[in-house]
Amino acid sequence: MATKTTNELKGRKWDDELVTKASQLLAKELPLLPGTPGGMEAYRCSLTTSFFFKFYVSVRLLLEKKMPNLFEYMLPNQFQSISRTHHREPSRGVQVFEDAPQGQIMVDAVGRPLPHVSAVKQVTGEALFVDDMPVFKDEYYLSLVVSTKAHARIVNVDPSEALKMPGVVDYVSWKDIPGENKCGTVISDENVFAVDLVTSQGMIIGAILADNQSHAQRAAKAVKVEYEELLPIITIEEAIAANSYLMPPKTVKSGDVATALAKSDHVIKGELRIGGQDHFYLETQATLAVPKDGGGEMEIFCACQDPAYLQRAVADVLGIDCSRIMARVKRLGGGFGGKESRFALLALPVAIAAYKHNRPVRCMLDRDEDMIMTGTRHPYLVKYTIGVTKEGKIEALDIDFYQNSGYSLDLSMSVMDKTLLHADNAYRIPNIRVTGHLCLTNTPSNTAFRGFGAPQAILTCEHIITEIIHTLKLSPIKVRELNMYKEGDITFYNHPIENWTARRCWDDVLKQSDYENRKLQVDEFNRHNRWLKRGLSVIPLKYGLSFGFSPLNRGCALVHIYLDGSVLISFGSVEMGQGLNTKMIQVASRVLRIPTSKIYVSECNSSQVANTSPTAASMGSDLNGMAVMNACETLMGRLEPYIKSKPEGPWESWINSAYMDLLNLSAIGFFQIPGLGYDWESNSGRYFVYFTMGAACSEVEIDCLTGDHTVLRTNIVMDVGKSLNPAIDIGQIEGAFLQGYGLFTLEEIKYSPNGYLYSRGPGAYKIPSIGNIPIEFNVTLLKEAPNLKAVYSSKGIGEPPLSLSTSVFFAIKEAIGAARMEAGLEGRFSLDSPATAERIRMACVDEFTKQHPEPNPGSFTPWSVKF
Repeated sequence: MATKTTNELKGRKWDDELVTKASQLLAKELPLLPGTPGGMEAYRCSLTTSFFFKFYVSVRLLLEKKMPNLFEYMLPNQFQSISRTHHREPSRGVQVFEDAPQGQIMVDAVGRPLPHVSAVKQVTGEALFVDDMPVFKDEYYLSLVVSTKAHARIVNVDPSEALKMPGVVDYVSWKDIPGENKCGTVISDENVFAVDLVTSQGMIIGAILADNQSHAQRAAKAVKVEYEELLPIITIEEAIAANSYLMPPKTVKSGDVATALAKSDHVIKGELRIGGQDHFYLETQATLAVPKDGGGEMEIFCACQDPAYLQRAVADVLGIDCSRIMARVKRLGGGFGGKESRFALLALPVAIAAYKHNRPVRCMLDRDEDMIMTGTRHPYLVKYTIGVTKEGKIEALDIDFYQNSGYSLDLSMSVMDKTLLHADNAYRIPNIRVTGHLCLTNTPSNTAFRGFGAPQAILTCEHIITEIIHTLKLSPIKVRELNMYKEGDITFYNHPIENWTARRCWDDVLKQSDYENRKLQVDEFNRHNRWLKRGLSVIPLKYGLSFGFSPLNRGCALVHIYLDGSVLISFGSVEMGQGLNTKMIQVASRVLRIPTSKIYVSECNSSQVANTSPTAASMGSDLNGMAVMNACETLMGRLEPYIKSKPEGPWESWINSAYMDLLNLSAIGFFQIPGLGYDWESNSGRYFVYFTMGAACSEVEIDCLTGDHTVLRTNIVMDVGKSLNPAIDIGQIEGAFLQGYGLFTLEEIKYSPNGYLYSRGPGAYKIPSIGNIPIEFNVTLLKEAPNLKAVYSSKGIGEPPLSLSTSVFFAIKEAIGAARMEAGLEGRFSLDSPATAERIRMACVDEFTKQHPEPNPGSFTPWSVKF
């Protein structure tokens, strides 16, 4: 309570001098010293005076209305919006897509907007996930003992007190592993259980087994671990200073960058920081391991995106053959890449404990445990140099991407590969050099996340375009169109630009969003409002589809037809909410020419379809759809004589006749993408099978006094080829966009300087909610854009739309620029991602922020570091 300020202001006149005096008094009475818990010291201090100013204006406007003669002058009309009470309109939108063509038979479900096959079960809570499974007889519960230090030697581990607690059965550690105490997707560089060293907070040291969850968790906290602390490396800057890298840098280049820079009319240098993002799936990591046949086999139910890796990893740590491990995945409560590899952190200790005791063992992580242990989207620090003509055409680009990889390799190298090859987004850059550096730090190993390194590259590329626009004071539309690829161009990694629909998406979104008129309206709004500003931004997108590791570009399926005519499909990918099962049923319905009601998908099971690829890279429909189609075509080929002999059917009679003739009513389907294989040394070969393209236009409004913002409208035009299911594809576009919106504006991961994670739950980590959906949200699927390189001319869509949310980020930046211009500040300015309320507010420089300058780095110990 600012009592001194209150007393000092009593009796003063309600005028502008009151604001000045109150601001000075509040700053003095309510200071926040550098390093104060909670951080954001300058922002929090400026909010105090900003809120007082809002209060002052609201009261002043009320007094002016009731007693107009009280004041010598009236407040400018530009101040009127300050007193506006917060009211958000309900979201609305239009979805535009092509219907199934006339003449398509009713049982052919391809291209129809069918609902997700599990939608009703999921919204009613009837859908089963791992931890919903009934408890097995004699089942134990496992709770992990994890490191509380970011970097330390383990001096001693004492579980004795924990073992005396009620219900506790055992303490499990590295000493109990019958096979290898190693795991990893690309290389085995991680311990399942730490032995004598921990290199991150949340690293697993051991586990407690007990008769139930509460007993196990209580006992795990009682295990005493003695450490000898070592100096941790947390940030990218610390890693660079310590020369701490996982491997040598990787570079892709084309043309002569140095010469082009020297000849350029303008050379612009800068840096950009891009924060990480927690996966925050609704279902945290969960595993249930059930030994079979006296311990010689094991059945594992796991929330994972890669059952084949689960099977291999468990076999390795148990020292038994893969053929004895059955990995089963019914569905995931969200994955987003976070369950592509990091599920092994939990699954392997559970399997080891189950194997040791020959009893079923279960564990599902609490939210804080999951956030502490499993890693995030990779944070990046980007350093760049641009060479550009006076017209705004890019002649040269030199970029260094520094990635915070965490304590192990995991998938960081592959993520960086995707970053490097998306550094151009939708633009032709004749002379380019992009280099990636994998920084080894004492933080949880960062991992796959929807977009897989491309969103960071696309944000960087659009930031560079914005730098050119602000430096040369050029039109955002003209600069982007001047540099955009054209049909027949070649990318800097020698991929041909073919079936280039990005320009069609761009032109359509400009038209649908009424960009030119709305830009005039935004400018008019900004002229009439001092403390509310609006911004408008349009972004194109080019996103490459494929697995970088060529052998993964395969799909396999197993299709059974039963005597009652029903069909069971098994394939090598996991349903995690993206509607993959629904789409595969639709593909089968077309080939088999039967209603979708006769077709069922049960689960992904390693004993039915072996050696599968991870459900990732937006390739699930492409690979498995072709495999399902192949298997169904094989079956239809076998059934063809029966169909010809009795064309009126019904389907069941054909099946029974084939059975009586000893025909095989099961078929395996297989598909591999031909022609892929990129050589990094020679910059030759083909990395992607095709591009998914799109464009988005977003308009935002920011509150310059608080940093709050609202997305007023977003228009998206997306090329999805010929959609297998428009309803599901539009849902994927909307969901990806909102998740990207969280990445670029809301979600901020915060660590202490010694590696303690602050943002370990929804109280300290904010994801988008219903109130963050654009007030008007329109999505159009581009018409007449078939893709001949995927199943039924469709395209992968899970990941690409996420990067279109950069349109919100740059609309926010435009709005900030309008506020700065009114404050007399023009030209380039820094805005790192995410564009949080703190960053927006402090970038809108005014008399209130100037009262609270940022302290000099190094003069204090910060509460949190730039992660």
